[in-house]
Amino acid sequence: MHDAAVLKGTNDGYEIILDDQSDLGEALAGLRRLLENLRDQAASGISQAISFDIQTGRRLLAAEDRSKIETIFSDFSSFSVHKVTSDVITKEESNRILEQESVHVIDQIIRNGQEIHIQGDVLFLGKIHEGGKLFVGGNIYVLGDVHGIIQAGYPDLEDKMIIGDVHNAQQVRIGEQYEILDDTNTKISENTVVYVNDLHVLDYGKVESLKQINPKFFNRIGGVING
Repeated sequence: MHDAAVLKGTNDGYEIILDDQSDLGEALAGLRRLLENLRDQAASGISQAISFDIQTGRRLLAAEDRSKIETIFSDFSSFSVHKVTSDVITKEESNRILEQESVHVIDQIIRNGQEIHIQGDVLFLGKIHEGGKLFVGGNIYVLGDVHGIIQAGYPDLEDKMIIGDVHNAQQVRIGEQYEILDDTNTKISENTVVYVNDLHVLDYGKVESLKQINPKFFNRIGGVING
């Protein structure tokens, strides 16, 4: 008889693989049988709590299907679910990943009190008024006029950068690190790179030093700096 649920040992513990070619009801029934067998085998030995990873292959489970798995496990006090994973992702997750990998060109005015949130890298051509906020998940390339608050690596990624002239900004942020700027700041020009250094504080460099500042990013853009 074909097993719709199979136990597999991994470096991190135990994984139960639910056959994605079987009917879901059959797979869940197989899961229950497997847990019953494991419980019976453990009955004669020392009982200990075991947490399982559930792998569903190319079957994407809805919330109610995950709830059915949790219900089955609730009948076995020594067993629990660590996580449920699959080899496929939702359309929403796919779109989120594509957004993170894209460079978005933003040419708009962000006024006082407005907050704009964007995933991925941004080429900013617009204007941020004082009190306006631009929060970006990736890097920011500034060719526009910034008088408000600008953040790369939102909310907490410190390996991102802001490249360009932000000397008029109220505040620049990368991840959770920030600095309030004033009129006396002379470090910043159109070729400035704002980044988080090894001491986890904001620092300033030049585009021509990008290879030293962030080698990974430098290689990603082909290892060539024009200008």
